[in-house]
Amino acid sequence: CRRCHHLRHQSEEIPQREREPIGLARHRFEAYLDKVFDFPQLVGALPEGRHSPTHPWHKVFDAVFLAAAMQVPSLLQIEAECRRGALAKRIGPISDDTIGYALQRQSPEHVFSLGCEIARRLKRNGILRSDWSRGLIVAAVDGIEICSSFARCCDACMQREVQHKVRGEMRTDIQYYHRIVAVVTVSTPFPVPLGIRFQKDGEAEVPCALALLQDLVGHLGRRFLDLLVGDALYLQAPFVKEVERLGLDWAFTLKENQPDLLREAERFTTGPPATVQSDPKQELRCWHLPQVDWPVADRLVRVVKTVRIEHKRQVTVSQDGDHLTKSKADVALESTNFYATNFDLGAIPPTFIQQLSRSRWRIDAEVFQTITTDCHLKHPAVHQSTALVVLTMIRVLAYALSLVFYCRQVCSHARGPCDGFHEFAKRLAYGFVALSPNTS
Repeated sequence: CRRCHHLRHQSEEIPQREREPIGLARHRFEAYLDKVFDFPQLVGALPEGRHSPTHPWHKVFDAVFLAAAMQVPSLLQIEAECRRGALAKRIGPISDDTIGYALQRQSPEHVFSLGCEIARRLKRNGILRSDWSRGLIVAAVDGIEICSSFARCCDACMQREVQHKVRGEMRTDIQYYHRIVAVVTVSTPFPVPLGIRFQKDGEAEVPCALALLQDLVGHLGRRFLDLLVGDALYLQAPFVKEVERLGLDWAFTLKENQPDLLREAERFTTGPPATVQSDPKQELRCWHLPQVDWPVADRLVRVVKTVRIEHKRQVTVSQDGDHLTKSKADVALESTNFYATNFDLGAIPPTFIQQLSRSRWRIDAEVFQTITTDCHLKHPAVHQSTALVVLTMIRVLAYALSLVFYCRQVCSHARGPCDGFHEFAKRLAYGFVALSPNTS
């Protein structure tokens, strides 16, 4: 009858509707990249580094990029996904040797330029806009170590002697490792990596960061970024001078590595604070010094000192005879910080410098942690000098674009609680599986 036919037709439609969001995740992601960034055209314009390749570079790039968005850790797993897994229909069979060979012969400069073009379009589309930073695009700079090993090395590896246990005995061996420096926007609702650079053997982190900033300004222009934040390592006279030459304001943490400046700041902030902000959870005391002599740099800088007192309840354990008793007590945790900057506050309260400087923690707490634990930044999938650089650049680019899509298209349109970023990567992979041909 018509009613039975209607019920049977309904039962056939329900599984299809349930599969649609998963299947469309892949389609929507790539459609978003195509519509907003012209991504396939940008990738297709990348020059080929091999002669007469069986698999063109854009195919290899897509395999690595989509696998990184799906948070696949190794080239062998990428090969498996392309042969019989999630990417079987989208990419097709391709070996890990082919991927490694193509990565080794690709120019990192072209991939870096692609990332800069993506960043330029992000700014043009208003994704880098924020409210709390008063219209400024604030970027943080920091470094991280990746791919440490006692056995695997390449021509670009850095070296050090490390004591470690081998079968219960302490021994000293040479450890090979890489370090990268990243510049990430931290004023945005979600942090966006702008670029990375590998430290060379014998090169310090600060000169590497300066070279990265020069490359970014050369590609993006002087007006792309407004202000740079970082930890106390970057508060060095030569680095500050070059940052200002690039047209950037700066705000760095002040610690013992600049003893003269710190001593002057401590001497002038022994009195009562200029402002006090308090709420039930914390109290923030702030001192503002518009001009403090920095003898090493032969100049005056602005210094802000803050004392944060957090009111918390902590569990304490006390012993009463043979018994341990747990109780909660109110404690006040006090932390003192100094910040140096060249930023002209004008009518802006000095606590704004504290907000700027504390935003640098996002590069470590959000970017490095997520891209290390979920996106396998430290996994040496291919340990060759150029191949590792290109692979890492593609992984960072995939993290940035998948995060943009996740925040702008998934979270913003969710009607209820939204899955985490790691779960989103799984749904992306399931979408490819749903659209792939059946395999035995």
